Amino acid sequence: MTTPSRRVLTRRAFLGVAAGTGLAGAGWAIGATLLPAEATGETLTSAVRLPRPFTVPLPIPPAARPVEPGRYELTQRAARVEIIPGTTTEVWGFDGAFPGPTLELRRGSRTTVRVRNELPVPTSTHLHGGVTPADSDGYPTDLVVAEGRTFRPSGGMHGHHDPSVWTFHSGAKDYVYPVEQRAATLWYHDHRMDFTAPQVWRGLAGFAIVRDDEDDALPLPKGERDIPLFICDRAFEEDGSFRYPSLDPTLLVRPGVEDAYMEGVQGDVILVNGAPWPVLEVGTARYRLRLLNGSNARRYRLELTGGARFVQVGSDQGLLAAPVEHSSLTIVPGERFDVVVDFSGYPPGTEITMVNALGESPNTRAVMRFRVTSRVRDDSRVPPRLAELPPADRAAAVTVRTFDFRRTRHDSGDMWTINGEPYEPGRPIAEPRLGTAEVWRFTSDFHHPVHLHLAHFQVLGRGTRGPEATDAGLKDTVDVRPYEIVDVLVRFDGYRGRYMFHCHNLEHEDMAMMADFRIV
Repeated sequence: MTTPSRRVLTRRAFLGVAAGTGLAGAGWAIGATLLPAEATGETLTSAVRLPRPFTVPLPIPPAARPVEPGRYELTQRAARVEIIPGTTTEVWGFDGAFPGPTLELRRGSRTTVRVRNELPVPTSTHLHGGVTPADSDGYPTDLVVAEGRTFRPSGGMHGHHDPSVWTFHSGAKDYVYPVEQRAATLWYHDHRMDFTAPQVWRGLAGFAIVRDDEDDALPLPKGERDIPLFICDRAFEEDGSFRYPSLDPTLLVRPGVEDAYMEGVQGDVILVNGAPWPVLEVGTARYRLRLLNGSNARRYRLELTGGARFVQVGSDQGLLAAPVEHSSLTIVPGERFDVVVDFSGYPPGTEITMVNALGESPNTRAVMRFRVTSRVRDDSRVPPRLAELPPADRAAAVTVRTFDFRRTRHDSGDMWTINGEPYEPGRPIAEPRLGTAEVWRFTSDFHHPVHLHLAHFQVLGRGTRGPEATDAGLKDTVDVRPYEIVDVLVRFDGYRGRYMFHCHNLEHEDMAMMADFRIV
């Protein structure tokens, strides 16, 4: 396995050159190095000796066990695990695992998750894609502090926060999830103010899968052929520990990353379910793959070798109206796709590799491999119709709001902002009414995967064009590309209260690219 060298010309430097030559946003590539429209950050180089790809079996995150019906308890704690063979890595994980245990949720079954913090830092847990009451949403200043520890917030990346915006829970907090939403592949992760990026990088994330009768009734692959794939990138020190360019490695006082990584932090090792470039043995059957981009900043364009294709059956918020076939899938941080891959036409011994066409090196182009090992019976299929979805009717919107995601220079330096302003906790910049729909228009200067808490939406169009094939279905995260305009129809259903939206490039999020909205 080769180890990539650091790029000599950083993305920031190139953007300065490109702005003067008309190349910005053009997507130029030189050799195997991406410049700049597809690159989303600077890549850290691992110091540890890396394994050959496709030698580690794919692990499947275990299902969390309820302590009683409708109640789970997860403990955030440090643990040493073997990620790179022959070394151990300290992770901060839910129950000491990375990814954490999978929460199996059922539509209509109210669930409480008690999160206990035994880490040296505060945490806040967000159910990404969940329709939850505001006090269980994982607001970034609503923190759980380990029992016996004290915490005094710093001024943060963008000035001194009003002390009144902070709430603290000693030891643990109960998060209440009514689960009054359709089946979907969700995930949960840390959402602490100014430190989300490094705390997720260290392992604070896991799947949450909502199931319902509608999805169960379809003849899609089930059981052992329904597989979650948590795809992310990391870098490692020589001793196997995570490498990350924090300004304060304790994550207690000074937030932020070294200046060269302001655009986003990428690693040179691709992990799937916490394993480097793993291999999964499959039979001659269809498999449902629940794809999640759990990276801080990296985008992937996933493709399959050997002529295999993805048949998309679900998006962020569950089933599509009808399946959509893709030769490639671009997936951004926080985004999910449910796809079916048919291995029935491949004889045993065939190997099919999932690759990342946006990888800047052999390390980051490889993702995982499927090895066909046996002939099996398969009665699954993908029906031509999957679910009924509401029409994406622009006329249903009661108003149009525009939100510009852009790097802005302020007195304290460069920061990522929305409408030119850094995040101010507790100050809503929109107050939509419960039960209404609005058109939200997103504009940008860079790649910004925009995520809305609580509210789900449909993509209406990109610039003068309609939505792309990968925009189908109900979503909570959308890829907004450099100098692009994306219109989405947002429905504000669920609960009144304070929620937020932000860029899901986690370094951007930590550098103030968030905003509150309040549902009234």
